[in-house]
Amino acid sequence: MPQLRVGIQLANLRLPFKKALLTAAKLGADAVEIDARFQLKPSEYTRTGIRQIRKTLDDNNLKICALGFPTRRGYDNLQDLDRRVEATKEVMQFAYDLGCSVVVNQIGRVPESEDSPQWQTLMEVLTDLGRHGQRVGASLAAETGTEDGADLVRLIDALPLGALSVAFDPGNLIINGFSAHEAIGSVGPHVAHVHAKDAVRDLAQGRGLETPLGRGSVDFVELIGALEEHGYRGYFTVEREHAADPVTEIGHAVQYLRSL
Repeated sequence: MPQLRVGIQLANLRLPFKKALLTAAKLGADAVEIDARFQLKPSEYTRTGIRQIRKTLDDNNLKICALGFPTRRGYDNLQDLDRRVEATKEVMQFAYDLGCSVVVNQIGRVPESEDSPQWQTLMEVLTDLGRHGQRVGASLAAETGTEDGADLVRLIDALPLGALSVAFDPGNLIINGFSAHEAIGSVGPHVAHVHAKDAVRDLAQGRGLETPLGRGSVDFVELIGALEEHGYRGYFTVEREHAADPVTEIGHAVQYLRSL
């Protein structure tokens, strides 16, 4: 098995941007995923500013594996939809300018019925974003977790080829009561990015809980093997949202992935 390319969700370190980059490099990451809503906002950066970011990354031997753009609502929700779509397009251009080709967001729940207004809205918006992505060189990846893999693939198959890919998050799936093992069998060919996030189901409370990497229900050896069969050569990006000591826990997560 080739050595994994490991990324870190930079915001999870809870450090100022430049210090977070330096810390990510010291922890042994190959790349970082940057939050383009709260951490780096496209409207605040000129061409000179973008060149400075790229130089800082190069100085720390880091790439950007993805930009996260966590909008409050999905693309199925009509409230402020036009503004949300335009902001997403701006982030896609920003991603390309930073040397990155993947923008991650939760797109909204995939409707059961293809006759529903929400389905039609998703189709129109994601087709538009897909065309924009092809023009600028960075595409949208739907983060898993709000539905099972088969439903997400049903949507992808209905869209123009290449309009939407998948950011596979096994922890999110488990937290929301889905099977990561079953989902990868469905979405595997469409995966453009992976969040290395672990979780367990708390049967007593009827909900899922995030855990440190390697201590939950995700079989990462199996997951890596399945993705390899589908030709995935991208990054495994550590996501640890609720760590008491984020730098230490994320460091351990990087070491865990390196040991597989």
